[in-house]
Amino acid sequence: MGMRAAILLLAVAWVAVPLSAGAATVRLKELVTVQGMRDNELYGYGLVMGLAGTGDSEQVFFTSQSLSGMLGRLGIRVDAREIRSRNVAAVMVTARLPTFSRPGSRLDVQVSSMGNARSLAGGVLLLTPLTGADGAVYALAQGSVQVGGYEVAAFGSLQRKNQTTAGRVPSGATVEKAVAAELSKGPVVLGLKRPDFTTASRVAAAVEQALGAGAARAADPASVEITPPEEFKSNPIALVAKLEALEVEADQRAKVVVSERTGTVVAGEHVRIRPAAVAHGGLQVSIAARPEVSQPAPFSRRADTVVTTTGEVSAQETKSALVKLPGTSTVEDLVKALNALGATPRDLVSIFQALDAAGALDAELEVI
Repeated sequence: MGMRAAILLLAVAWVAVPLSAGAATVRLKELVTVQGMRDNELYGYGLVMGLAGTGDSEQVFFTSQSLSGMLGRLGIRVDAREIRSRNVAAVMVTARLPTFSRPGSRLDVQVSSMGNARSLAGGVLLLTPLTGADGAVYALAQGSVQVGGYEVAAFGSLQRKNQTTAGRVPSGATVEKAVAAELSKGPVVLGLKRPDFTTASRVAAAVEQALGAGAARAADPASVEITPPEEFKSNPIALVAKLEALEVEADQRAKVVVSERTGTVVAGEHVRIRPAAVAHGGLQVSIAARPEVSQPAPFSRRADTVVTTTGEVSAQETKSALVKLPGTSTVEDLVKALNALGATPRDLVSIFQALDAAGALDAELEVI
């Protein structure tokens, strides 16, 4: 194949990892969730203080109103229209409350600016109640904001890295109210994270093998109903723990995911292509501007130096042979066939899209 083909083969090796050596199994814990066990989203409105002049300006009036209201509760009366502080920023605070969290547990919180603050670096989030969808307060957040970037400005120059108007407070929230979650004493329902008929049937078979015949039933591609045996009816925790350790062979759809932004292509094990002829080439156009200076003759009068710009345009089309792609039965065959085109990873994005449009790709194509 030559050095270039060998390099391309390594570049395209990420397309997929074959599983021909044997069926791969995963724990049931990675495939399903137990009905009634889910995280709850929390949110709240707060103020970040102590910013070095990078907070909201006076144009963001709700920040001044919030600061005035906070000072009023502390016994200090200040008109919101008279506040001229750039050290305060209004933010939205979000967190995720896991199932079975108890009062006193700590949560990480995310903080994002609502106004025109330039940076939240070095700020401190004041006590912020975090509420759920029902309006009840489940946690209180407060602490130093960590920003994964910086912004430096001086004499009109600006240098920035990453986003400085959003950050996080590690372990910045304390749970004040527990979520009333309880495992069912009756049938336990397992929800598949990726609904699939084959996987649901295999999960039900694995559970029946572990608990006995008639213990599980695949209600639909997204759920499996389990009837606990007598020994587990009073101990659902032990039942779920035993089910999570079961090994199941999960089936997956044939899928190709491509990213036009980064040129990344990822194909699953079951991706196949039908026989097709493909010619892939590129047209490269180069446009350059070259300045030319017209200088007047020596001792000439009423003559000025004139600078003109001359454009140079060149076009070059790379030659590419017509390659016939045979029908493939393995991912290795697919990689070798595409390497025959001399394709780079970014070229594969266009090739897969063209194969899908021609009906030669037996897989679902997703562009992200």
